[in-house]
Amino acid sequence: MDAGTDWLDSHGAGRVAHPGGTLRDHLLRVADRLAAWQLPQAVQTAGLTHAAYGTAGFDDQLIPFTARAELRVVIGEDAENIVYQYGACDRSTSYPQFPGCDPFVLNDRFTGRALTLTDAETRAFVALTFANEIDVMQHNTSLAQKHGDALHALALKSQHWLPPAAHPDLPLLLPR
Repeated sequence: MDAGTDWLDSHGAGRVAHPGGTLRDHLLRVADRLAAWQLPQAVQTAGLTHAAYGTAGFDDQLIPFTARAELRVVIGEDAENIVYQYGACDRSTSYPQFPGCDPFVLNDRFTGRALTLTDAETRAFVALTFANEIDVMQHNTSLAQKHGDALHALALKSQHWLPPAAHPDLPLLLPR
């Protein structure tokens, strides 16, 4: 993950404000949580760079999605694919699919295309989503008050996509 951290530093992630410090701080915490959940290295690396193209909830981007090849060289194709899916996700149509048992269709906010995720991609996507949301809820009280209960309820209905190691962390979505 050193290459990913170096990439973040060279693209200014340490200068972008984010709940709990900087975007760099947030990305490191998300990657650490995914590692604690014993997810594959590609998922952990995706966690480290998941906001590279911005997200539906975080407009700042380190590079445009059209520069995917740049990030792919640094973190690998599998991790970059997860990063792209996470950045491209239209949350309003994707999150409601989490409780289902079939891999879901992601509406790509960048291209307007529909992307059907595989089982493994769905598991990675859902894990990254909740690792990210836990960190945001832990570092932004007002967002936790506004969204924490609903995110926790969604996480409980979506546990089948998450590794067992993630289950004890789900209450961290709740407001304190």
